[in-house]
Amino acid sequence: MKVLGISFGRRNQRCDILVKNALFAAHKAGAEVEFYNTVTKKITHCHACDYCSRQRDAGEVEIGCAFKDDYQELAEKVYDADGIIIAAPVYAVGIVGQFKNFLDRIMPAHDRAALLEENKKREKEGKPLLDPRYFKDRYTGYISVGGAQTHHWVSMGLPMLHLFDFSMCMKCVGHVDAYDQGRTGSPLLDEDLLKQCQDLGTAVAESLGKPYDEVDTWVGPKGVCPVCHNELVSITGSTTVECPICGISGKLSVEGDEVHVDFSDEQIKRARNTLPGIYEHYNEIQNMITVCVPKLTAHHDELEEKMKLYKMPFEEALKEI
Repeated sequence: MKVLGISFGRRNQRCDILVKNALFAAHKAGAEVEFYNTVTKKITHCHACDYCSRQRDAGEVEIGCAFKDDYQELAEKVYDADGIIIAAPVYAVGIVGQFKNFLDRIMPAHDRAALLEENKKREKEGKPLLDPRYFKDRYTGYISVGGAQTHHWVSMGLPMLHLFDFSMCMKCVGHVDAYDQGRTGSPLLDEDLLKQCQDLGTAVAESLGKPYDEVDTWVGPKGVCPVCHNELVSITGSTTVECPICGISGKLSVEGDEVHVDFSDEQIKRARNTLPGIYEHYNEIQNMITVCVPKLTAHHDELEEKMKLYKMPFEEALKEI
């Protein structure tokens, strides 16, 4: 089984070193490994053209993208992988934009709930099913790499990397927050950091092929959220908080100087990277369609008239208002 290591950083620099270090450990644990660096690759942003959705609805077995850049090459490697380890740099509090470009193009197009429902339709109609690789369970590990000594300058690194799990229902088994690299000089001078990445690679490799409910491995500090282990919470009520990454709610309590959040098993089971969690969003979208489409149809002529102002060149529109 294969572990794919992806570096979104400069060649032979920190991200490369750390993700390769994790892959070395995964290889020792028995996994086939592959390394891929994206820095010279062209992965443009999603244009929301719906090409991928139209391919799915038209009965295509494989879902591609309208843009013929390097996106598809990396996407194919993700489909083939059983485990994925990503290292990416933090330039401005959060992860570099190329990662988000790839995320926006691959994840909504491969929402597991939508693809499962599509396959149900195809089975009834006797049509070819979607590529089975889209439904593969995968394990992930993340390495956020930042130069800042002060953690709040890299605080969105790991939370952003965890967004990679949700649409395809992958399970993360650990993460490494490799900040303060400006003073470290090179990861090769930090034996503890290298060991953390080795442990991450081993954890991903040893999880491959196992059912999700049989793997409770976690490498790294255990954060507030019991699913993604990040430290972020959104306050939604007097004592109710939510993990903004996983979407699960918990009860906040304070004992002396310590803050605790209790997440029930019911909430944990509906985290965004689970099938129940992804179906919540799928059903939400289906409900939106039943409300939105009739509304647009009923107001078609009215909207066409109102849109004239917004379709004309902007300088002309200013003269009309």
